[in-house]
Amino acid sequence: MTDRLPIRRALLSVYDKSGLVELGRALADAGVEIVSTGSTARTLTDAGVPVTPVESVTGFAECLDGRVKTLHPHIHAGLLADLRLESHRAQLAELGIEPFQLVVSNLYPFTETVASGASPDECVEQIDIGGPSMVRAAAKNHPSVAIVTSPEQYPCLVDALAAGGFTLSERRALATVAFRHTAAYDIAVASWMGEQTNPGAWPSWIGGVWHKVGGLRYGENSHQQAALYRYPGGPSGITGAEQLHGKEMSYNNYTDGDAAYRAAYDFAEPAVAIIKHANPCGIAVGADIAQAHRRAHACDPVSAFGGVIATNRPVSVELAEQIAEIFTEVVIAPSYDDGALEVLSRKKNIRLLRAAPYQHRERQLQTISGGALLQQPDRIDAPGDDPANWTLAAGEPADAATLADLAFAWRACRAVKSNAILLAADGASVGVGMGQVNRVDSCRLAVERAGDRAAGSVAASDAFFPFADGPGILIAAGVRAIVQPGGSVRDAETIEAARAAGVTMYFTGTRHFFH
Repeated sequence: MTDRLPIRRALLSVYDKSGLVELGRALADAGVEIVSTGSTARTLTDAGVPVTPVESVTGFAECLDGRVKTLHPHIHAGLLADLRLESHRAQLAELGIEPFQLVVSNLYPFTETVASGASPDECVEQIDIGGPSMVRAAAKNHPSVAIVTSPEQYPCLVDALAAGGFTLSERRALATVAFRHTAAYDIAVASWMGEQTNPGAWPSWIGGVWHKVGGLRYGENSHQQAALYRYPGGPSGITGAEQLHGKEMSYNNYTDGDAAYRAAYDFAEPAVAIIKHANPCGIAVGADIAQAHRRAHACDPVSAFGGVIATNRPVSVELAEQIAEIFTEVVIAPSYDDGALEVLSRKKNIRLLRAAPYQHRERQLQTISGGALLQQPDRIDAPGDDPANWTLAAGEPADAATLADLAFAWRACRAVKSNAILLAADGASVGVGMGQVNRVDSCRLAVERAGDRAAGSVAASDAFFPFADGPGILIAAGVRAIVQPGGSVRDAETIEAARAAGVTMYFTGTRHFFH
């Protein structure tokens, strides 16, 4: 005994007409009665596909500029009748209503209309009412009706016609997709309405739909299951990157890759970020992307082994040859020059991703136990991020070259987990102290990593120095200039330590914690 449900009567009402005529012909050839509305019916009729106009079923012409077409008992009773129940079948017979076994419907393009900059009235006009009602009715009644919401599903529908209809499990799967479709639509409408009511305000609720891109081998550790999801409608980010070569991406590849991707695109100049466990092994800019990579790699070549590399320029053949000499897990770039892909593809396992330029989302979400935190992304766009707005706290004003290095260090330090100290010279990090629970240890770590290169370098701190001991370590190592937010109750001690050593110190007034 089969649970396939033969399709004898179908209701078609779609905004996206892709593949509609071909589908209509397939349904007609299978002997299916097609009931249709408005422009959908006209498209089918013009193509010679036989159609029963919906008004001939309802006995009521569409009205209010098409706002009311299918909202009628003769339609919805045919969608909602549970044909497993004798009482429902009897009521349909008594009312003279024929049931539907199939609904094909997709919705007005609300999100696209909003994105186009349309007026509020134009956006409201694209809030679909009848479509979601049909979709939800059919999805609820999936034991008796199949619901198709995308042209991508049409080939499966044609196959089901040939097989004698959809099975119950197939109808349940289609219903699941349909409810997700209407849920995403309602969230988009509610979010937009909230923004219209209170422009710029933090929303009183947060809704979102993430689409599964695929499963991952495991999570952060091998005993953890994991999958990758993408938020549609926003910046594509690393989840939308095209993998050109190599092994399957892992959970940790994605987290490190995102950190590298974000760091590289913080710079307008050709830049490379090398990341390990979400922290930089090195960040640098250069006259070209290959030079930037050499400088970044030189910061900490030991830690760069097995790292993730991101660039904000196409990968050149020269850069590809440099990377090929080093064990690297992932390379993320906007593109690869002719020949570069060939060079890197000789490495069997290296993962090569092509990703669109990094774009910040308007808001950043961080889940915590029992809820979530929402904040504006931390961009380098606060007044204190512009060196022209810095306050000279100690020492002589920096010359142009030193100020450029301080600006680089300040920007690069933002990619380092707090407490963060970054030493830099000539547009490249030379020592990084990250993730320590006190700033003194971060200073020690940065100086240790830099070694002899600390002498003559500049330093950036993501937050103020609570005491003068941290700057003292940097000064003793030969750091010639320091940039930090300032704002400690002991700023005077820190300023005096720099002044006494002849070290230039700037305050930005802006902090860049990163957790």
